[in-house]
Amino acid sequence: MLLDTGPLVSLVNRREACHNWAIEQLEDIKPPLLTCEAVITEACFLLHRLYRGEKQVLSFIRSEVICLDFNLEEEIVTIDELMQRYQSVPMSLADACLVRMAELNPASEILTLDSDFLIYRKFRNSPISLIIPESSHP
Repeated sequence: MLLDTGPLVSLVNRREACHNWAIEQLEDIKPPLLTCEAVITEACFLLHRLYRGEKQVLSFIRSEVICLDFNLEEEIVTIDELMQRYQSVPMSLADACLVRMAELNPASEILTLDSDFLIYRKFRNSPISLIIPESSHP
């Protein structure tokens, strides 16, 4: 399972609209969830005003509930190509990393709230398997 920023933030912040959805999804998923440093950076930024928000995110890594399984330096050419291909969306660095992680882990699914993943394709033309709330579909 690949983890995007939205579900991570929703899991930590009870006031988020998808908090209960995130908890329900994670009850059915066996850790570790794989993600990238860009997702962790976004989540910490979005949670910096929440008491112990950043600390909770980091504790998921420390306890191996979340595993950082991506090397941006090794994948920079592909990431740059993805971000250029989807510049009209636009594609964030975190999204590009997750699309690349989906390519590197063909049996994976992305846990996300972001409907942009319905547009993105792995290997240029293959849909990405998603776990996404119905409310995120256009």
